[in-house]
Amino acid sequence: MYKEMPNIMNDNIDIFLEGVSVRYNLPTESVRTFKEYAIRSLQGKIKRRSFLALNNINLQIKKGEIFGIMGKNGAGKSTLLKVISRVLIPTEGHLIIRGMVYPLLQLGAGFHPELTGKENIFLNGTLLGHNLNDIESKYDEIVGFSEIGDFVNAPVRTYSSGMQARLGFAVASAWQPEILVLDEVLSVGDVAFQQKCFTRMQEFRDNGTTTLLVSHAPAIVSSLCQRAVWLEKGEIVAIGKADKISQKYEKWMEVVK
Repeated sequence: MYKEMPNIMNDNIDIFLEGVSVRYNLPTESVRTFKEYAIRSLQGKIKRRSFLALNNINLQIKKGEIFGIMGKNGAGKSTLLKVISRVLIPTEGHLIIRGMVYPLLQLGAGFHPELTGKENIFLNGTLLGHNLNDIESKYDEIVGFSEIGDFVNAPVRTYSSGMQARLGFAVASAWQPEILVLDEVLSVGDVAFQQKCFTRMQEFRDNGTTTLLVSHAPAIVSSLCQRAVWLEKGEIVAIGKADKISQKYEKWMEVVK
């Protein structure tokens, strides 16, 4: 749930989570059609099990830091980012965000596959709250940073996953965001493009942008982030300096392989 800024907050905190949990009620058996689901639900024949995607998460993320989030698939990383991006409302707890969130939660998020790259640039720019003049002034910079060349005039459905990620990051980062949320998008693309993204993120950090970065690569987290959290089964295993958390996570991954 959302509430007013508490007195304990200070000017150095952009994201505050207190006791945040997300609970799903999942059907225990498959239902083939929506009609069948509606009928069986009205008859009380749908059995569900409760699943905690996030359990009692407490975090304070500082203004201007790059904060890493690590964990295996299903650990709750993407759910946490969706809560912070206000895509999901937590079942329990309090969430306070200070600033406009620019989420890039998956490859090609917000892109219409039948529209061209150019059309999607204007569509996404509008969704991010920018007017036509703002987008036009950034258009050449976005295309140049994404390195997609003449493909900007082709439908996005013809793009590779790497091209979609590059264009998505280029649009999301064309303007200085207050809070930038990235979910594994930097794992796609060649090393040179990844370095361009890292450089831009560091420039944002120096200018006060708060960045949340999900990554399965401990080396990326330790090199880019100041602090990090390790999630497992929706709970915090460890939180602290990024290099130390990355080392712990990497050692644990070697054990469980």
